[in-house]
Amino acid sequence: MSEKDAGGRAKRTPPVDPRLLKYASASRGFFVAIAAIATAQTLVIVAVAWLLTSAIVGAVDGMPLPELAPTLGLLVAAVAARAVLLWARESVAARAAARVEAQLRDSLVGAVGALGPEWIGRRNTAQLAVTAGRGLAALEAYFGRYLPQLVQTIIATPILVAVMWWQDWISGLTVLLTLPLIPIFMVLIGLATRAVQQRQWQTLHHLAARFSDTVQGLSTLKVFGRQHRAAASISSVTEQYRAETMKVLRVSFLSGFALEFLASISVAIVAVSIGFRLLDGSLELLVGLFVLLLAPEAYLPLRQVGVQFHAAAEGVAATDDVFAVLDAASHAPATLPPQPLPDSLPGADPNPVREPAEGSNHPARAASTPGILTLDAVQVRRGERLLPPVDLIARPGEVVLLEGPSGSGKSSLLAVLRGAAGFEGRAAYDGRSLRDLAPSTWLAWAGQSPGLMAGTIRANVALGDATTDDATVRRALELAGAGDLEPDHELGVQGAGLSGGQAQRVAVARAFHRHLRGHAPVLALDEPSSALDAETEERLWASVRRLADSGATVVLVSHRTSAREIADTVVRLEHIEVPA
Repeated sequence: MSEKDAGGRAKRTPPVDPRLLKYASASRGFFVAIAAIATAQTLVIVAVAWLLTSAIVGAVDGMPLPELAPTLGLLVAAVAARAVLLWARESVAARAAARVEAQLRDSLVGAVGALGPEWIGRRNTAQLAVTAGRGLAALEAYFGRYLPQLVQTIIATPILVAVMWWQDWISGLTVLLTLPLIPIFMVLIGLATRAVQQRQWQTLHHLAARFSDTVQGLSTLKVFGRQHRAAASISSVTEQYRAETMKVLRVSFLSGFALEFLASISVAIVAVSIGFRLLDGSLELLVGLFVLLLAPEAYLPLRQVGVQFHAAAEGVAATDDVFAVLDAASHAPATLPPQPLPDSLPGADPNPVREPAEGSNHPARAASTPGILTLDAVQVRRGERLLPPVDLIARPGEVVLLEGPSGSGKSSLLAVLRGAAGFEGRAAYDGRSLRDLAPSTWLAWAGQSPGLMAGTIRANVALGDATTDDATVRRALELAGAGDLEPDHELGVQGAGLSGGQAQRVAVARAFHRHLRGHAPVLALDEPSSALDAETEERLWASVRRLADSGATVVLVSHRTSAREIADTVVRLEHIEVPA
């Protein structure tokens, strides 16, 4: 495995990343179990070699079958024990792989949730999906083959070399001198393998991102006659992925050949040495045959580690990506878990008075009721720049309208409310900083993109509710001007089956439903009438006003001048950017 240092250079990491033990507790018991099985397997290998040697030498010496029977019986039992231990290793590895995969996937989802929408907005979700899906699924090869073989090598190789040295120091010395050739070649081939595998993994990410973007924008591409070029681009990336995959296979075959060749030559050297000493009578047949049977077993674990590394390379690359996300989450500022807002805050002034700030967009007013949304000199981050500071107070029962030209930061300001944008300044709801408050505890939001999912309209409207209240769903649809839609109507992927205006109204109904269920006292609506006709828009404004009069706090973004008729406060934003 590899990662990048501060200078962007690849640096080596241990064969087993320590973060695996940190983030996947199931892996700890796995290593203990595999180590115990590996020790037992090594002892059984020595036993099989000794019993087989004893049986062969006894038969050569003319030992009667009744006298050989106990040795043959023990040999059969040892072979059966070896088979059982092999099955146990496969079973333990498969179970551990499944548990670790589930733990890492849960941790990854939790880390993404902890990092928040702002972090996700800067990354390609298709790449994250590939990592969480196919990438973590590749851990089966990593846990089922590579790690057990690595543990087997660490335990078995020293024991087998020590036994050979004990029986015949010349053979033991020969193995000790030739054995390092295998890891040296493994390192050289592994460096090439890692680079090729990383390129293959990145190409797969690129392919997933390109395919996702093409599918989402297919309608636009067809209108502009560019769908064939997009298909050609996907074909090009696919061909690149095929080429990278073939490179990985070529390196894997080269590695296997090199390791087998080195091991065969080394065993041959041991065999030739034993043969000459058997001929001159300086070595007993029992010892020579026993050592010769152990020699291939001494080289086998190292050879298999190199072979299994290639099979597990994709899982290794995926865990690097997963650990990068988990590390980012562990270093992110801690946030409070979602919890209901208290009715009152201890020590808080029940009637705070806010003085006008210099450069403020609107005059400050006294706050006499709880549940106030306050933005004090909030500057939204947009890349390397900060937007101009904005002051805003929104009280229950009020509609605050955000106006301004495109690019002035209206949607960005709503992104601050839902935790999807970084900012400077102070933003608070009911006296609590938005940085420490989960949006799901106080905010209902409808954006410019409906964001609908496959399923029924009811499921889309009641998104996030453990239980569905049909009356509330229908009430929310009525308020959004979509009362003619049947809640049981099935939608396709991304809400396919509705017109643009209908999809927008369902998205607004979703925000209304959350408020009506008592989960969100604040409504944030971003251009909710952009796809509506004048008559439907008028009904929607009437519903927004009705909800505000019932106690909702509404922050509304709209280019429509008709929105001013329901607004209590208008905040004007200008399209000016200043350096950070």
